[in-house]
Amino acid sequence: MRIGELAAQAGVSVRSLRYYEEQGLLTSTRSPSGQRHYTEDEVERVRFIQRLYGAGLSSRTIAEVLPCVDSPSERNSDEAFERLVRERDRISRHIDELAQARDALDLLIDANRAHRTHLTPG
Repeated sequence: MRIGELAAQAGVSVRSLRYYEEQGLLTSTRSPSGQRHYTEDEVERVRFIQRLYGAGLSSRTIAEVLPCVDSPSERNSDEAFERLVRERDRISRHIDELAQARDALDLLIDANRAHRTHLTPG
C-alpha cells in the first residue's frame, strides 16, 4: 500500500509516517519512481508506535524498544522491560516536580489573594 493509504488506515498523517521512517521506526520499499510502499503489517506497527508516543516515549526510546517486537528474544525483552521501567521512573519524577511547582504556585496565589483583600478600591 502507498503512504496515503497507510496514513488513513493507521489514523496518522503522512508527515508522521515520513518522520517515523526518518527515525528508523518504520521501513518501506520504494517503487522505481520513488514512491513508498508498505505491507499490511505496517498498519499495526504504526498504531503500536502511536501508543508508545502516547505513553510519553521519545522516538529514541521507541527505537530502543522496537527490537523486542522485531526480533523477539529474552535479551530484547529484558532490555525493553528495563528501558520502559526507566522511562516510567523518569515520568514519575517529572510528575513529582510538577506537583511541587503547582503547590508553590498555590501558595503564591493564596498570598496574592490575601494581599488583594487589603488593597483599597481605586
